[in-house]
Amino acid sequence: MTNSELRADGRTFDQLRPVSMTRGWAGVGEGSVLVEFGDTRVLCVASLTEGVPRWRKGGGEGWVTAEYAMLPRATSERSQRESVKGKIGGRTQEISRLIGRSLRAVINVAALGENTIVLDCDVLRADGGTRTASVTGAYVALADAVKWGVSQGIMTAGAKVLTDSVSAISVGIVDGAPMLDLPYAEDVRAQTDMNIVQTGSGAFIEVQGTAEHAPFNREELGDLLDLASIGNARLADLQRRCLDAPAGETVTL
Repeated sequence: MTNSELRADGRTFDQLRPVSMTRGWAGVGEGSVLVEFGDTRVLCVASLTEGVPRWRKGGGEGWVTAEYAMLPRATSERSQRESVKGKIGGRTQEISRLIGRSLRAVINVAALGENTIVLDCDVLRADGGTRTASVTGAYVALADAVKWGVSQGIMTAGAKVLTDSVSAISVGIVDGAPMLDLPYAEDVRAQTDMNIVQTGSGAFIEVQGTAEHAPFNREELGDLLDLASIGNARLADLQRRCLDAPAGETVTL
């Protein structure tokens, strides 16, 4: 596929969906952001509390974790709340852990002190890429929570709590062509599907890749990683602009 060839939604193979972020959207929490990737919308809220889990007490280091969930009608058909089922699904647990790992990769837990930041990522509408949107939005909420903690004297002023930014994007091979940022319609028929987490400086944190319908070769893997790096670089720039913008202002890509 060449740059002149368009996908079903009119994008080129290396183009992100329209992406926007609105800081402070929730009106509560030490940090919050509404992140939108096309029709996928995720609300990320950061809560900072003093103290750490029992197994970390006394070590002088903090903790960052995440919880992911989808609203019952985030998709075309209503699903039952997992709290009603009484059991958290494996996919929900896996994505929650991915978000937590991604954020911990860019935070200095010693500078955080014995404090805990929990990121709640709730999917309001799902159209593919909910986990990558969650990671990308959660970083902005985390950065605001850290800034708040420093302003309140909970963390040491001047300490470098965040070591870098972090974002994530999906890539895949659809109809034999590598593509960036797959909506649901492309995701369900992708021969290969990947989620790539990177720091703002371009280092890789996590690569989740699966050959759904056909194996991929080394060259195709390289193409997908290159596409992800392009997308994540754009998202890192959007995150910076969002954090510089006034709360409540929507910043778009």
